Amino acid sequence: MDAAGDVPGIRREAVARFFSEHVPGGDVPLRFERIPGGRSNLTYVVRAADGGREWVLRRPPLGHVLPTAHDMVREYTVLAALANTEVPAPRSIALCEDTSVNDAPFYVMTYTPGVVLHESLPPGYAEKEEDRRRMSLALVDTLVALHAVDYEAVGLGEFGHPAGFLERQVRRWSQQWERSKTRELPAIEAVIEKLRGAIPESPAPTIVHGDYRLGNIALDPDDPGRLVAIFDWEMATLGDPLTDLGYTLIFWGELNDRGARDGIEQRQALTAAPGFLTRSELIAEYGRRSGRDVSTMDFYRALAHYKLSVISEGIHARYLQGKTVGEGFDTAGRQAEELAERALLFAERL
Repeated sequence: MDAAGDVPGIRREAVARFFSEHVPGGDVPLRFERIPGGRSNLTYVVRAADGGREWVLRRPPLGHVLPTAHDMVREYTVLAALANTEVPAPRSIALCEDTSVNDAPFYVMTYTPGVVLHESLPPGYAEKEEDRRRMSLALVDTLVALHAVDYEAVGLGEFGHPAGFLERQVRRWSQQWERSKTRELPAIEAVIEKLRGAIPESPAPTIVHGDYRLGNIALDPDDPGRLVAIFDWEMATLGDPLTDLGYTLIFWGELNDRGARDGIEQRQALTAAPGFLTRSELIAEYGRRSGRDVSTMDFYRALAHYKLSVISEGIHARYLQGKTVGEGFDTAGRQAEELAERALLFAERL
């Protein structure tokens, strides 16, 4: 799309002026292109018109923004804090909190090219079973590395409130459900009650990504066993690290899983290929490499499905309001229902 093109979510002239004033090398004609695939915050590649430089811009969705959600300042803050750690995260460059510029806060970060996996492997990529195993272990090792960061030492001591984290998560997503719901889902109410009565003791708190999965990481194009970037930090906080593992497992399919019917299961099909760790192996490897007890994962898997069900309902609400950008939003309502039912299956084991 050329520099004069109309890109939903971008006020081209005002954003270009911000780049010229706050982004090193940004005082040039710019081209904006939205990166497809996201269902929450909007992500754009920003390119110098001469092709010399590239950046990434992140902003909230266009409508139905829930309280505490889509916080650009939080994303920017955590990326800045991780800049000198072993965690592969993009570098933050500039933050704009002035909503007169682009109707909502946004931030700019470095562009990190790599292979991002959604529903299938690119032709010729990770063809060997050993490569897919190394990819699985890289995902685990990077999560363990994130959870090993001393959040006080990197300046994130006030980033969250770890005490009572799980109880607060159950309550928070219950409140978000009430704000988002477009209809009644009895499974959600049943899950909330079961989770409230079965909250386990958390391990020591860590930085939590909140949306950790293959679709939010980039892999080295020449080495499937090397993870080069973690994206989408909008739900990052301080809390129970096992919530990240529970969330990862939503999208981790196995060979004998039932056939794909919705967006989640299509993404699950990717890891059903031979060589990828099974879900049990993924849990065990995380436990071994982190030293954490992983015996209560049913709670965390129920919590993760419940959380994503509420998020999906919020997306469905924006879709009904005509506030979504791109394709694929018409299935979010059905996805919310199916995730609620799966959450209940795990919750009934507690």
